Amino acid sequence: MGKSLKARLLILLGMGILVTSGCSKSDIYNEDAVKSSLATETIVTEVASYEAASTESETTESPSSEVTETEVFSIEETSSEESLEEEISTEATEENLSDSSDADNKIISMDHSWKYADFSKINDGTATLYYADPPIAKGITICINAGHGTKGGTDVKTQCHPDGSAKVTGGSTAEGSTMATAVSTGTTMLDGTPEATVTLKASLAAKKALLEAGYNVLMIRESDDVQLDNIARTVIANNIADCHIAIHYDSSENNKGVFFCGVPDNKAYRSMEPVATHWQDHERLGKCLIDGLRSNSLKINGNGEIPIDLTQTSYSTIPSIDLEIGDRASDYSDATLSTTSAGIVDGINAFFQ
Repeated sequence: MGKSLKARLLILLGMGILVTSGCSKSDIYNEDAVKSSLATETIVTEVASYEAASTESETTESPSSEVTETEVFSIEETSSEESLEEEISTEATEENLSDSSDADNKIISMDHSWKYADFSKINDGTATLYYADPPIAKGITICINAGHGTKGGTDVKTQCHPDGSAKVTGGSTAEGSTMATAVSTGTTMLDGTPEATVTLKASLAAKKALLEAGYNVLMIRESDDVQLDNIARTVIANNIADCHIAIHYDSSENNKGVFFCGVPDNKAYRSMEPVATHWQDHERLGKCLIDGLRSNSLKINGNGEIPIDLTQTSYSTIPSIDLEIGDRASDYSDATLSTTSAGIVDGINAFFQ
């Protein structure tokens, strides 16, 4: 039976003209169609004529000009199966969309072909890239790096600078050093909570706020331990994200306020690659974030910047800063971290506008 004929029969079926028994040409009527037999006969005549013409050209079709009961049932069953498949497909899609938080992410492993990857010593862990919902997605990825949280990180040393030169400032590693702790344990809040625990809490709050604002978020750490040293974290961010924010708390205990670790004003350091190419972007990112935090009434330490020679900055090829959002005495309640996250979003908006 030709496709056009099947289509006509479906039309007849939908009109209530076909019945499901005795479907010979002389019986293609229902009780309500008897009164309009002339119109019906015209339609049947057209079907019969078309079928007769099709018999000569379509050798694979049945030579019979009758519409059998089996054929009518086949049409009905096929239509029902297609409708059921469409319904199932729609339900599956809706289910995926209703719980897309797990589906809309990607696990990121270290690629050892990436630039500076060979300087890393701890890199078996993975980061996770989360995608913003398409209707609000900006197509910009922010790396949020919860500081510390690498078991065994203090037992390994990595090179401070890619060119082997010595650090130009102090910090967790002394000025003049050429090797630094791969990942330090961090400080401890005055209530006894490890800094790594608090930076993780703050980072998760920032992730939520950024995703809601339409930014993709690369999360370096989402548990107590990730086997990625500071160089590995930086290299992954360099290749996946558009900017890199490491979240930390300072070791002071006077609630000194928020600041970022700026690029030291040292000619040799600022002439070293990749710092030479990117230090101005680092500075602008830091200042935008401080402005965003200030606009949300966060306490700012001084002018919001303390220059420190960091491993992160020394290997970054994207705008990158260490953001110290408080110190050991600072409040890290949900309310405070929500306000901090709002400030980070405002700063990011200003940076990418």
